Amino acid sequence: MPHPISRRTLLTVTVTAAATVAAATGALASAGPASAQAASGRHPAAGRHDAATDRRLRRIIAGMSLEEKVGQLFVMRVYGHSATDPDQADVDANLREIGVRTAAELISTYHVGGIIYFTWAHNTRDPHQIADLSNGIQRAALAGRPRVPLLVSTDQEHGIVCRVGEPATLLPGAMALGAGGSRSDTRRAAWIAGTELAALGINQNYAPDADVNVNPANPVIGVRSFGSDPDAVAGLVAAQVKGYQGAGVASTAKHFPGHGDTNTDSHTGLPVIRHTRAQWEELDAPPFRAAIRAGIHSVMTAHIVVPALDPSEDPATLSRPILTGILREELGYDGVVVTDSLGMEGVRTKYGDDRVPVLALLAGVDQLLNPPNLSVAWNAVLEAVRGGEIGEARIEESVLRILRLKSRLGLFQEPFVSHRGVERTVGSRAHRATADRIAERTTTLLADPGSLLPLSRRSHRNLLVVGADPASPSGTTGPPTGTLADAFGELGFTAQALSTGTAPSRAKIDEAVAAAEGRDAVVVATYNVTASSSQRTLVAALVATGVPVVTVAIRNPYDVAHLTGTGVAASLAAYSWTDVELRAAARVIAGRAEPQGTLPVPVQRADDPTRVLYPVGHGLSY
Repeated sequence: MPHPISRRTLLTVTVTAAATVAAATGALASAGPASAQAASGRHPAAGRHDAATDRRLRRIIAGMSLEEKVGQLFVMRVYGHSATDPDQADVDANLREIGVRTAAELISTYHVGGIIYFTWAHNTRDPHQIADLSNGIQRAALAGRPRVPLLVSTDQEHGIVCRVGEPATLLPGAMALGAGGSRSDTRRAAWIAGTELAALGINQNYAPDADVNVNPANPVIGVRSFGSDPDAVAGLVAAQVKGYQGAGVASTAKHFPGHGDTNTDSHTGLPVIRHTRAQWEELDAPPFRAAIRAGIHSVMTAHIVVPALDPSEDPATLSRPILTGILREELGYDGVVVTDSLGMEGVRTKYGDDRVPVLALLAGVDQLLNPPNLSVAWNAVLEAVRGGEIGEARIEESVLRILRLKSRLGLFQEPFVSHRGVERTVGSRAHRATADRIAERTTTLLADPGSLLPLSRRSHRNLLVVGADPASPSGTTGPPTGTLADAFGELGFTAQALSTGTAPSRAKIDEAVAAAEGRDAVVVATYNVTASSSQRTLVAALVATGVPVVTVAIRNPYDVAHLTGTGVAASLAAYSWTDVELRAAARVIAGRAEPQGTLPVPVQRADDPTRVLYPVGHGLSY
């Protein structure tokens, strides 16, 4: 597939004041053609530096004030759909949380090196608005000192973490791709995602997730991981790195040194991982090693404690033994290191918000992501430099890495995007068709003891679709039951949707049982079923009606363990409740596609977690 959009030139360019001023005056339609290098996906590895470019970048740094250097280290949220004219509610939110009114004012006040987009911050309404926001941000950056373009970032993992939704192409998430097991599909998915982000002016993506999910109870990673096998995860991580960076977007492997075996969510607490050093080498390290070999542009830290790697039990984000000793010196990584959000409780548990950014820089971090109070964090770093705790040379070391990344992405030469590029690329028919085909290859048929599937329109035309309707990932049409019912309708079935929720009440269960009367089959969307979950009660009650019941796990694939023995006719795993994965599951159930996915994680028995119900690689076909 040819590269469909000209976004930016990735060749090393001469950085001069005249070039940046010229870029600052560029209009929206002035985005120039991408180079052959961008189209071919050839990118310099993160550890290789062109001496001439470095000299030019060092001259830029030499012309910066200390405040400007410190500002380059921060990547900050900002409310609003526009860089200069956000809605009043967003102005108020910015004043309350940051002390500025707009993105442009954030840039001029704090000289930030990057901005992160969130749906809840109203940054991602629609593709053309996002492109305008990105261009407005770059114009603001180039209008004053130090006239350095910004890294615009977001979390676009796909699957359950997706900041840019419809009409952009939605793609299967990591565990779904792990079930597909195809490195080429995984790379192509990242390339599609990357080309669409690049068309929107988003040039740094916090993906892929390089964690190895060996703990089924992990509350924060789960299906965001490619699986539980370190070598398989490593291969798919490398494929995504090449896909994203081949599309001209900086990829980010996260969460170093590995967040896959935890019972605590680092958003709300500080997880402790008890792996020995040998276990870390075997389980957690391979995907990060693979990402580094693939030339990863950035690595994100984890707010986790790993005593075997740092006996001080500082969070990895603040640990010099982990970030400098292991990541930099042992693994040989010399690209950009970015923290996970500094607003998360995991990094704030042990130290105050004024100490966290200082300790992170001393540990080896380059980018400080989304501190809860920018003024406190920014001034704390300034005072640490002025007081001698952090040398200015140490600050310049990180600024150089950040500017190298901006140079590699071609931002000094062409930071702007075009409306034409958005129209040609974002949510294109070709991208959507490819996403559908990839998703079909990920749907996993776990059990079909009576060979009910595929459902025939002749014998099972009249369907009821019930189940959990969690809040939809950004931009999906949702709710999941409605999306599934619509997909079956398009396939020639008659399907009614009935939302029963993640914790169905007795009244809702009775309503579902009544609605099942006269149906040919019931499809139940399940969401993280537990032994005590009323979702299990719902399924058992529906089975008791005598109508065949098909369950589809729309998040973690472990649901099937808690439904074994209820009499379910067939069980599948879709790994997410985004439209693309739900449509694929419907096509598989209806026999329009063969189930090809296999489990990338083991499913233990519910009654005896020491025994495996379905091993890695399990998956049935027709």
